[in-house]
Amino acid sequence: MAKVQLSNVVVLDNPSPFLNPFQFELTFECIEDLNEDLEWKMIYVGSAESEEHDQILDTIYVGPVPEGRHMFVFEANPPDVSKIPVEDAVGVTVVLLTCCYRNQEFVRVGYFINNEYTDQELQENPPATPQFDKMTRNILGTEPRVTRFKINWDDSEQPTTSNGIQTTCHENEDSNLQEMDEEVSSLLSSHADNSLSQSPMEVL
Repeated sequence: MAKVQLSNVVVLDNPSPFLNPFQFELTFECIEDLNEDLEWKMIYVGSAESEEHDQILDTIYVGPVPEGRHMFVFEANPPDVSKIPVEDAVGVTVVLLTCCYRNQEFVRVGYFINNEYTDQELQENPPATPQFDKMTRNILGTEPRVTRFKINWDDSEQPTTSNGIQTTCHENEDSNLQEMDEEVSSLLSSHADNSLSQSPMEVL
């Protein structure tokens, strides 16, 4: 049984200018004391076509964690715009939150983002060079994609996903990012005909 359950996530300052920091309020339950840190990451997917454009916006460590209910705000600077492909600057992409314990990822939450110009003229005639200071970032807060992994919380057995595949935060980070990008491609494809809303998001 998982010793940590992510019970709620609220997107703060949304929608907001593209260059504003990302802010998420995370609430999680810990069923017993954890002696080691939880490692949280925020990842911006610059392009669904290639993982080379993924950017880890920040990594924070929370712990040791006592039993009980905990809440914190995870804030990170916006992505480095020079690493975002021009053709992917405007439109829908994804931001990911992941959490690991003892180098094992046990939860991943994905959110759709819609980046668009606020000025109607720029919307109709987007400039060849993206003007990120004139864009708005709107995170879809009502349809999260949550993936959970079975891990070894006590070092008594090999950590696996529900399919029996081992997963870690550091040793297999490249393969994890590749898996994320495959998920993102699928998500963006299935989401192409859906509209984005401005509501806050809850993960139960």
